[in-house]
Parts: sequence; C-alpha cells; structure tokens
Amino acid sequence: MEKLKIGIPKGSLQQATVKLFTKAGFNITISERSYVPIIDDKELEPYLLRAQEIPEYVCEGALDCGITGEDWVRERGKFGKVKIVADLIYAKQGLNPVRWVVAAPEDSKIKSVKDLNGKRIATELVSVTKDYLKKNKVNAQVDFSWGATEIKVKVGLADAIVELTETGSSLRANKLREIATVCESTTQFISNERSWRDKSKRLKMENIALLLHGAILAEGKVGLKMNVAKKDLKKILAILPAMKRPTISDLSDKYWCDVDTIIDEKIVKTLIPELKKAGAQGIIEYPLNKVIY
Repeated sequence: MEKLKIGIPKGSLQQATVKLFTKAGFNITISERSYVPIIDDKELEPYLLRAQEIPEYVCEGALDCGITGEDWVRERGKFGKVKIVADLIYAKQGLNPVRWVVAAPEDSKIKSVKDLNGKRIATELVSVTKDYLKKNKVNAQVDFSWGATEIKVKVGLADAIVELTETGSSLRANKLREIATVCESTTQFISNERSWRDKSKRLKMENIALLLHGAILAEGKVGLKMNVAKKDLKKILAILPAMKRPTISDLSDKYWCDVDTIIDEKIVKTLIPELKKAGAQGIIEYPLNKVIY
C-alpha cells in the first residue's frame, strides 16, 4: 500500500493527540525542529501542521487524512467535502468538546447578540462567526485575530470577541462576560473522498479509528480479576457493575471459578473491600490500553 499521509495537529491539540495515538499503539516522536514526526508504522507518513490548515490539505489531497477540530472543518468551508472517519472525545487528555462563544467586557452595554449591531468583533473563526451573525440578522464588522484575542477589547480594537472556551475561566480572568454560543466543536479524524475510496487506505484509516476509539473507551477503566467460590458467585455478581456480563471460567478446583470484568477506576477503592468481604480471593486490578467491542 502507498503510505497514508496523515496530519497531526500542532499546537493545543498536539499533546493530547500524541498521547491518544500512543495509547492506541502508535509511538510518535516529534523533534523540536522538524515538522515530520517519526512513527513506528511503515504504512503511515505523518506531518505536523496547524489544525486550522489540515482540512484544506486533506480536501486538496496533499494529505490523505488528519486530526483536526470540527470548527476548522466548518471555517474552511470543507464540511460535507471531507469524510468524517471518527469523532474523538478523549476528555482526560484534553480532547474535550469545546465552544466558541461571543464575549464582551463585564461592564459593556452588550448584553445579547442583537446588541452587536454596528459593533466590531475580533476572532480567528471569521467565516463561522459571519454565518452566525447572518442567521441572527446582525450586521457587525468581523476582523481576523492572529491571537491574544482577549486583549483586543481592552485596547479598543474590538467591542466583543468570539473565542474558544471550555470552562470560561480564561474569559473571566480577562473580565469578559459570555454572551452566546456561536458553535460547539469536537476533535475529528477526517479523510478526503479519493483516499476513502481507495480500499487499502480506507482499511488502514478504519483500523486506526478502531484503535483510537478503543483507547478512548479504556480511559478511566481498569480490569479486575478474582477467584470466587461457586457458592459465593451469585453474591459477587450482584456487586460487580460490569460493562457487560463478567467472564467466568472454571478453575482446576471444581468448587472455584475465575471472574474477569471491566469497571470504572473511580469505584475500585470501595468495590474491592466489598468483593473481599463477599468471599472473593486473589483479586488483581490491571490497567487497560484499549477496549474493543
């Protein structure tokens, strides 16, 4: 198969993406001075690019696929022109759903979207913001911001901003008040249509998506094994909050069996004492890299 050219996002998504790929079984090494990462998969050819650029390069065919935000797919006008292979929500490592919001100074008279009429707005998400204002029948000037967008209202370069937020803490720290949500976005694994029609490339992308989803599903979960006397089995099963029914295997001792299950890591500290009290022995907790259904 011809190597699959994949875009890895540089910047805010970089660390979370690399960690997710590592958990999925792909080791990526990124040099400080190189935009061509090293990956332990001979079928992949990764490139480090800004998330904002990846939809364009994927759509044009310079890349077969890439990891980027849904917001940038929309901003570049590529929604519907690229194939969404998978949504990647990996909260613990920073791939959270995010929102782009309209924000104005706390002491501003701007209280609603309608108050933006005739105002000046700074944002990196220009096209999506213009579409949002148009739908709300608001006529405002939208300027592209290269960064440090929050400061634009303080120095009088804008009346309001449209900025990315997860918790709103950065906005509050800059004495800005959220007015409305322009759009929500998740991290996406995208492909161009030509590469998706290529059977070998499509299979490779589907396999990558499977492993990435497996890594995401394993987040916050652990495996638990234990030996249980058959007379105590019903009592033990009543305690276990398994994802699916636990695996039960006979042991060499006909009166005992092995119980293996997957649980949320946060409940382990209370669950293990309960299991021990109910008769479980040889309890082993082990980490999970991937969970594949």
